[in-house]
Amino acid sequence: MEARSRQTERVVIASNRRARHDYAILKTYEAGIALLGDEVKAARARQVSIVEAFGQERDGEIMLHGLHIAAYGHANRATIHTRRVRKLLLHRTEIKKILDKTKESGLTLIPLSMYFENGWAKIELAIARGKREYDKRQAIAERDANREIARAMGRRLKGRKG
Repeated sequence: MEARSRQTERVVIASNRRARHDYAILKTYEAGIALLGDEVKAARARQVSIVEAFGQERDGEIMLHGLHIAAYGHANRATIHTRRVRKLLLHRTEIKKILDKTKESGLTLIPLSMYFENGWAKIELAIARGKREYDKRQAIAERDANREIARAMGRRLKGRKG
């Protein structure tokens, strides 16, 4: 009889791509997230949205607000709060570091991605500072310039004029 092995790779179930556009990421952390049984099943079915989520301190712990996990269709319970506040599982020293950083003006705690790793639901958090509109335009212009340089180098290496 074969023993059942856990999943060992990282399976991303939700990502916040807009966060890297709207915020300058300063530091990232990995945290566990406390979920109920049917929430885990809905997360495995990728019925999760972290776009409007943010972290905030409450009673010395970090809680995640605005995380949307849809109601699992085959769940027994009829009343589920899809946007309930969920506890993040971090070491006390990490919580202290994060809270010290977020007390600075203009810094916030946002989730970048949610995933399963070794069977556990995890979330990647970032301490971030909001970008101004001109910063966003500058980043887009820089990305376009780098893309054009890469194209020109590719054409030159292939022997074409560029």
